[in-house]
Amino acid sequence: QVMLVESGGGLVQAGGSLRLSCTASRSTFSINAMAMGWYRQAPGKQRELVAAITSGGLTNYLDSVKGRFTISRDKPKNTVYLQMNSLKPEDTAVYYCNLARSRDDYWGQGTQVTVSS
Repeated sequence: QVMLVESGGGLVQAGGSLRLSCTASRSTFSINAMAMGWYRQAPGKQRELVAAITSGGLTNYLDSVKGRFTISRDKPKNTVYLQMNSLKPEDTAVYYCNLARSRDDYWGQGTQVTVSS
């Protein structure tokens, strides 16, 4: 079992920045994590992948956040970050951390990000 603890959400004005953090309760290496990522879900919309980073360090991003968001990780701390710059009202959502393995995955509890215009 792995727990993911998120932090860093909040209310920010358009154009502002936030950094989300997600820490796994166990070593991502020891549990053979394939990737960690951030998803988001806005009211009335489906959950979507925002950014992910593989165990090998490859990253991918939702088109609408490219150039504004950056995913990174601190392996010794079992932590992944999402730096969000130039935030827009349409980025408002609950952001969820995800850890993916070959047979299962784990989710954090979610953190609210609200961007005011």
